[in-house]
Amino acid sequence: PEDALHGKMAEGELVTPLVLTLLFVAFLQFLAGLILAHIFGRRVSTGDRWALVWLFYDVICHITFETPFVYFSIVGTVAEKGHHLLNEVWLEYGKADSRWLHSDPTIVSLELLTVTLCSVLCLVTAYAICTDKHYRHFVQITVAVCELYGGWMTFCPEWLTGSPSLDTSNFLYLWIYLVFFNGLWVVAPGYLLLQSWVALREQHKGQKIAKRK
Repeated sequence: PEDALHGKMAEGELVTPLVLTLLFVAFLQFLAGLILAHIFGRRVSTGDRWALVWLFYDVICHITFETPFVYFSIVGTVAEKGHHLLNEVWLEYGKADSRWLHSDPTIVSLELLTVTLCSVLCLVTAYAICTDKHYRHFVQITVAVCELYGGWMTFCPEWLTGSPSLDTSNFLYLWIYLVFFNGLWVVAPGYLLLQSWVALREQHKGQKIAKRK
């Protein structure tokens, strides 16, 4: 019982004011995506509006969180940079996955593509949704696959080597940092793929019916 009590106390000590602040910032980023989707997606369906929420939120995260990470990793490492306004999120997340602290080549390579290619693709997809462009689902599928592949390559090499860099010893690191926040980049791209699948299937059905007439 005493060990269990110490464990609960240690768990509570992890949720510092900094952690709460960073979680609040993440909520504000999502709120910004929600607002942008409402502004630019007034004429689209509810399903497309939720796609816009994700796309805008994704771009905001890439710009505000991941771009500084790439810069700090190229000029040095997150750990070397120390406490900095744009660095705090990675110092904290690095407690769950230490590769982000020490400029792991695989992570930095993926993030380089994420902050450049994926950010542009997200904006192009959002524009295509809002203006009903013919290339919408081509770009949407591309960005979804890029995000899913990035997630796979982030964790698969780590799993194959026994996950030496991951700390899964407590609820915050395992279920919030590693599972929840990374899981968002699985669920949302999966939704985009499903949405494109349904739209393309319906388009194909329509073409077949038109040919029969």
